[in-house]
Amino acid sequence: MKPLSILILLCLTSVSLSAPVVPYIPAKDIRENARRVNLHLRSRVALVFDERDNEVIFEQNADQVMPIASISKLMMAMVVLDAKLPMDEVITIDKKDKDRVRYSHSRLKNKMQFTRHDLLLIALAASENRAALALGRAYPGGTEQFVNDMNVKAHSLGLAKTHFSDPAGLHNDNVSTAYELMKIVKAASLYPEILNFTTQNNDSIIDLHRKRKVVFNNTNRLVRGTSWPISLSKTGFTSKAGNCLVMQTQINARPVIIVLLESWGKQTKYGDAKRIKQWLTRTERRLARM
Repeated sequence: MKPLSILILLCLTSVSLSAPVVPYIPAKDIRENARRVNLHLRSRVALVFDERDNEVIFEQNADQVMPIASISKLMMAMVVLDAKLPMDEVITIDKKDKDRVRYSHSRLKNKMQFTRHDLLLIALAASENRAALALGRAYPGGTEQFVNDMNVKAHSLGLAKTHFSDPAGLHNDNVSTAYELMKIVKAASLYPEILNFTTQNNDSIIDLHRKRKVVFNNTNRLVRGTSWPISLSKTGFTSKAGNCLVMQTQINARPVIIVLLESWGKQTKYGDAKRIKQWLTRTERRLARM
């Protein structure tokens, strides 16, 4: 080995030996601290789950049944992928796919054509309702069978308080709890496509009918930042559900799932996510000094 290489190796070894070791703080200690230190969140429902220790470290109304809006699309995606339908199959957007519950805006127009892959991508990343409805309609047995299979999937995951009435999350009958949504996120994280699609910052899909791009951005602005290593994400909103957010991420190398429901104001869910991050960081530092 050359003298310069030896010198570099010695320097790197010295740095690694002198670097401070971050102590492991068990989830139960974090949870106990949460009882003593009040974490003020503006979301009505919240849950923080430590995936390393498989334990909830913070909860607020976490067992309350709530409308979940477009968080429903995580279950929609799992049902699509479980069916192992051809992802390159072309689906034509139809007037039947129009949102006639909330009349939400859509980038997708009648007679546009997309692959099942692209519809799933834009449904998850950009929360396109019309894409989700088209995927349900194109399912074997149609939308009714699709929604039935969403509920069958929920039952198979042991979700007693979760129910779906449509693929997109338009109806207020699409309900769950923060605790059961954490289980949905865990289940969805086993699908590489869901991990990939829900964390696309911005992208485009091709309308095969007109040969044009349809450009979109992720509905979770935290995905577009650099301070959150987010592996799975989904937002949602209806007037009754408020703003909703689920994320699988890491805070100081601790793998966590965050669930926030009924956040009022477009920025509240992001503010609460940052408050959770600050609280957990400060708590770990405080406990490490004890």
